[in-house]
Amino acid sequence: MKHPVLEDLRWRHTTKKYDSSRRVPKQDLDVFFEALRLSPSSINSQPWRFVVIESDEARARLDSTFVDRFLNNQPHVFDSSQIILFAYNPHYTREDYARVVDKQIEDGRIKPEDRESGFGAFIFAEMNTDENGDTSCWTKAQLYLALGNALHTLARLRIDATPIEGIDTQRVNREFAEELAGYRCDVALAIGYHHPEQDYNAKLPKSRKRLDDILFRI
Repeated sequence: MKHPVLEDLRWRHTTKKYDSSRRVPKQDLDVFFEALRLSPSSINSQPWRFVVIESDEARARLDSTFVDRFLNNQPHVFDSSQIILFAYNPHYTREDYARVVDKQIEDGRIKPEDRESGFGAFIFAEMNTDENGDTSCWTKAQLYLALGNALHTLARLRIDATPIEGIDTQRVNREFAEELAGYRCDVALAIGYHHPEQDYNAKLPKSRKRLDDILFRI
């Protein structure tokens, strides 16, 4: 089957080695960042923060967090064009949702006089908040919606990417505590362009389960 969407998905792969001489142009970064902003989330909660690592100083700080079993991902720090820390709000509150409601008023989605009724959907956040005010299970799930959107957008732009859960989360969250501002990073995303000779994964055929093994129509 041929279709532009399928071509994008067949094109993308998890890059194992980046070409350090290439950087993503600003115009493509602008599209990518706007696509991140437009990512879907439950009740439009948007419980995320994206920290872009691109300066030499920030790369050196991130590099210092790679130790022991995480060392295999360390080359991406300097070889990729950017690494984005994907972070979620582990204690999402009514005050956090108020910023969403007020932005919807600003955008004309809700009338100012209907502001209070705009909080009706917040019950879904409350349903996913434990006795300690922890919303991690719910907000982290929303973050992965943004990650999926990011991967497809990058494929559309023909920008390579590597989702990285292989980070020392304690070290990363400690090192970038100021930038994360209470949000929690458990996954990062390297972007750029794969090395034409050294990225072995680019040469391998894509392999997925057959559709009738995963899709059941009733």
